[in-house]
Amino acid sequence: MEKKIAVLPGDGIGPEVTEAAVKVLEVIGRRFGHIFKFEHGAIGGEAVDRYQNPLPEETVAICEASDAILLGAVGGPKWDQNPAELRPEKGLLAIRKRFDLFANLRPVSAVPSLLHASPLKEEVAKEVDLLIVRELTSGLYFGEPSRHTDKSGIDTLLYTREEIERIVEKAFELARLRRGKVASVDKANVLETSKLWRKIVDEKKKSYPDIEVEHMLVDSTAMKLITNPAAFDVILTENMFGDILSDEASVITGSLGVLPSASVRSDGFGLYEPVHGTAPEIAGQGLANPAAAILSAAMMLKYSFGMETEAAAIEKAVNTVFEDGHFTGDLATEGTRALSTADWTAKVVDELDLQFVSNSIMYSYV
Repeated sequence: MEKKIAVLPGDGIGPEVTEAAVKVLEVIGRRFGHIFKFEHGAIGGEAVDRYQNPLPEETVAICEASDAILLGAVGGPKWDQNPAELRPEKGLLAIRKRFDLFANLRPVSAVPSLLHASPLKEEVAKEVDLLIVRELTSGLYFGEPSRHTDKSGIDTLLYTREEIERIVEKAFELARLRRGKVASVDKANVLETSKLWRKIVDEKKKSYPDIEVEHMLVDSTAMKLITNPAAFDVILTENMFGDILSDEASVITGSLGVLPSASVRSDGFGLYEPVHGTAPEIAGQGLANPAAAILSAAMMLKYSFGMETEAAAIEKAVNTVFEDGHFTGDLATEGTRALSTADWTAKVVDELDLQFVSNSIMYSYV
C-alpha cells in the first residue's frame, strides 16, 4: 500500500519527535511492504517567522494532497507578544477547521513500568484504559459573537444538531471496537446546548443497542477521573469540556510525553500529534521523549490507513522498550540511564526488527 503523509514538525521539540516518528514509519513500511511518502510543511511559529502566517497556503496544499497529517507541536514564548492572528496556535485551530477534523481522539492507558510516575495511587491507575472523544470544531471556542471590552465580555456557545450527531455516532462506533461503554458528558442541568446534546445521544443510542450509555455531568466526571478512572471506556463530550477533561486525564499516566492524539473526520482523513507541548527549554538538545509522537503515528496507521496489525506492532514495541527499563530523561529514575531521543527511538526500531524476525520464524514453522 502507498500512502502520502504531510509532516508538519512545528516548533520547539516538534522537529525532533516527528523525525523519530518518521523513522519508525519507515521501518513499518519496509517490514510490511508499504510505501510511505513524506512531504514537509511549515506550521505555527516556524510558519509565522517564514511566511507571516501560522498556516500558509503552501502547507494547506501539501495537506490536501496527502492521506494524513503528522504534526509535532506549535507555540512557545518567542511568539507570546504577537498579535492574535500571528500566534502559532492559530495555525492549529485553522488546520482543524480547514479540514473539518471534528473528532479528537485521545487514548489514556496505564503503562505498568511508568506507574511510579503517576500522581495517583498505583491501585487506582493500573487498570486505566480509556478513550476521550471530543468534538473539536464547534462550541464555545468558535461561537460568534465573541468579544470583550473593559466592562464586559461575551462568548457564544452554539451547537447544531448535525455537529452533535456526527460526534455521537463516532463515539458509538469506536465503543464497538472497545468494551462497548460510553459516558456522555454534559452540563444538562444548566446549559441549553447540553440539553440538546443529551437528547441526541438518547436518540442515537437506539441504533446502537449493544452500547451501554451513561449520562454524566462534567463536574462529577472530573471527580471520577481521579477517584476511579478505570471505570471509563469511552468518554464522549463537547469541545471545552473535552479540552479540560483530556488534560486532567493526561496526568494519570505520569507523563505527557507518552500520550498520542488524533483529530479525524468521517472519511478517515486525520491529523495526528503528541499531546505534549513544544518544550523550548530542551529543544535541539536530543532530550525530548518521542514516545507520544511515535504512538501518534501508530494511531495514524490504525484510524486513517486501516493498518491495525502495523499499529499494534508499534504499540507493542514502545511498551516493551519501557518494560525493559529504557527511558528518556523525563521518565528516568535514580539508577537508570537517561537515553537521548535518537537512542530511545533506536530501541523502538530494534524491537520492531526483533518482532519481525520472531514472527517470520514462527510462520516458517506453521
